[in-house]
Amino acid sequence: MQCRSACGACCIAPSITAPFHGMPHGKPAGVPCVHLDAQMRCRLFEDPRRPALCAAYAPDRDLCGDDRQQALVRIAALERNSAPAGESSR
Repeated sequence: MQCRSACGACCIAPSITAPFHGMPHGKPAGVPCVHLDAQMRCRLFEDPRRPALCAAYAPDRDLCGDDRQQALVRIAALERNSAPAGESSR
């Protein structure tokens, strides 16, 4: 599977707790990354400043579903299900 054009779900749904280039306080879940461009593509793709979490995402039918909305829902659910106890109400 290849990344879906104009999706950007993996740049919106997950949180990034560590500071990174352009986002010194990390990124909350559900907030678009500052590096997501108007075409919903990552401007840090293949850049060493790209967070390791982002590099770990790869297009996958189980995660991405059939469309952008399914991807957003599935990644958000993964985010909630992997949150430490007491933080799952995001």
